[in-house]
Amino acid sequence: MLKRFLSYYKPHKLTFALDMLASFIVAMAGIFYPMITRSMLNVYIPEKDYQRIIIFGACLLGIYVVRLLLNYFIQYQGHMVGVKMQAKMRSDMFNHLQTLPYKFYDDNETGKIMSRMTNDLNDISELAHHGPENIIISSISIIASFIYLATIHIYLTLIIFACVPVLLVISFTVRKKMRDAFMESRRAVAEINASLESSISGIRVTKAYTNSQSETEKFEKGNEKFVGARKKAYHAMGVFHSTTTFVTEVFNVVVLIAGGLFLYAGAIGLGDYTAFIVSINVFLAPVRQLIMFMEQYQNGVTGFKRFTEIMDTPSEKDKDNAIELEKVLGEIEFKGVTFEYGNNIDVIRNLSLKINKGEIFALVGPSGGGKTTVCHLLPRFYSIEKGEITVDGKNVNNVTAESLRKNIGIVQQDVYLFNSSIYDNILYGNPYATKEEVLEASRRANIHEFVQSLPDGYDTIIGERGVKLSGGQKQRLSIARVFLKNPPILILDEATSALDNATEILIQKSLDELCKGRTTIVVAHRLSTIKNADKIAVVKDGEIVELGNHDTLLEKDGENAKLYNSQFKNL
Repeated sequence: MLKRFLSYYKPHKLTFALDMLASFIVAMAGIFYPMITRSMLNVYIPEKDYQRIIIFGACLLGIYVVRLLLNYFIQYQGHMVGVKMQAKMRSDMFNHLQTLPYKFYDDNETGKIMSRMTNDLNDISELAHHGPENIIISSISIIASFIYLATIHIYLTLIIFACVPVLLVISFTVRKKMRDAFMESRRAVAEINASLESSISGIRVTKAYTNSQSETEKFEKGNEKFVGARKKAYHAMGVFHSTTTFVTEVFNVVVLIAGGLFLYAGAIGLGDYTAFIVSINVFLAPVRQLIMFMEQYQNGVTGFKRFTEIMDTPSEKDKDNAIELEKVLGEIEFKGVTFEYGNNIDVIRNLSLKINKGEIFALVGPSGGGKTTVCHLLPRFYSIEKGEITVDGKNVNNVTAESLRKNIGIVQQDVYLFNSSIYDNILYGNPYATKEEVLEASRRANIHEFVQSLPDGYDTIIGERGVKLSGGQKQRLSIARVFLKNPPILILDEATSALDNATEILIQKSLDELCKGRTTIVVAHRLSTIKNADKIAVVKDGEIVELGNHDTLLEKDGENAKLYNSQFKNL
């Protein structure tokens, strides 16, 4: 994992090297104060050499000015290295998320994913910047202080440094508890974000059902869990800081007693003893810095682990010898397909069907029968292990997912629109389309006149998920998007089921226009919308129980006839 983390420093090697050099100089410069102090106490003040007192005082001031500039560079450029690394990780994660299969999003909430892309990566950025600096500055300061203190009195120095192993043992003992506590805290934050995202996204439903109290209770449960997790984390951190701080403070007691005994025995002069007491802070400061770094280290490491968890999730991959699907005619065949979502319950069982080029093929049947699953399997949103699906005789598992999906257009019941302009939402169907092509797609979807009536026309921002549009307007916008994509295969998955009858009739005209010249799979509960389909398959419990056109299925007086008659018996 360390090698993986260090790889993000590579593009910033020069800046990072300068940052470390600046940190080295800052650390070395820190030793000048106690050195000059010792010379003042032992030589210049007793000899009343005021000229050297002023000269060395001015030199010390100059050193501090240099440290001022170097500290600015460290804080500014060092942080920028961390931010750029964070940006690269965020880009890598976002790009990887684009490659993950549907199943990943079935199992992971949006809010939790967002938490990993924001909170976790921010802590990684802080570690990337401060970690190397703290280690370099503290290590150099500790080594330099040891050498300098040894020149004052070697035995007193050895006594002080004998306390270091005690500090290390405490640090390593408590660190594991801190790491586990901070990891639990991360999960709690992610759960709060997921709950918040879900509640805010569904705020209209909450208001409609007057369930704000229920949502508040759910949120508070997550909030309490977060408080509990942070309590454990801060308890571990409190134990760590209090014990390590106590040990470092004991150093002052040791210096006071041991130094006093050496002074009493005549083994050290008063000036050196005073300088030693002053200089001990040169050692204690980097020790405290390392202690503070432990908290940041735990935050960064747990954040990076959560980052790698997503990055190590297997991507949706094509076979090594996958081919491009080109010049698609639209002949589709399912051959003995069996599929389940990972719960050992087959949603589709040994399903076989054939759809000819340009045919309108309807799937009907009770909810949960597997109709939508069929639609998800064709564009390979989920992989199948039993059976085979072909397009123009080519197994979909043997072609690239991108070329397969480029040739399939989907209009669903739940239309997803981005919080952008109408123009941009239509353009999503083909980002390389011209303005005239976008307008033509809009006309064919019967939405152009409506857009033109708006004050901002195609530049109108439609709000999150198209909240400023009606259901019919959103649906026509999604149809325009597919017109622009112009795929040879079309999937209409309950495209009009959420609309009223008048709007459905209007939308149906757009859909009829969209279906012309394309192989179309239609999933519908309203059987009136698929009476003119070339073939109708009744899907029940994952199997096709009837197959034929509308008239022949009515004559059979089977499942399709029951469904049809149940919808129209009161008309």
